[in-house]
Amino acid sequence: MTYPPAPAAGSPAGAPESPKSKVVAGILQILLGGVGAGRWYTGHYGMAVAQLLTCGGLGIWSLIDGILFLVKEDRTDSDGLVLKK
Repeated sequence: MTYPPAPAAGSPAGAPESPKSKVVAGILQILLGGVGAGRWYTGHYGMAVAQLLTCGGLGIWSLIDGILFLVKEDRTDSDGLVLKK
């Protein structure tokens, strides 16, 4: 699948951006990470099920994952598109 070029204010790599927000994903993951909410939101269903079955890695995995969603610029959705800010 090919995507049109991103506008100048797009992602750091110049790739098209996802319509989903990294801030929303991060907050969902921090608050509801025990059920993998941030991963469900971004479409990473395999990871979401793993977090659901392990209660978010007893809370540690989900907390770290939520923080990474908020601070990293290269987090992607299930289509490989970089999450918008």
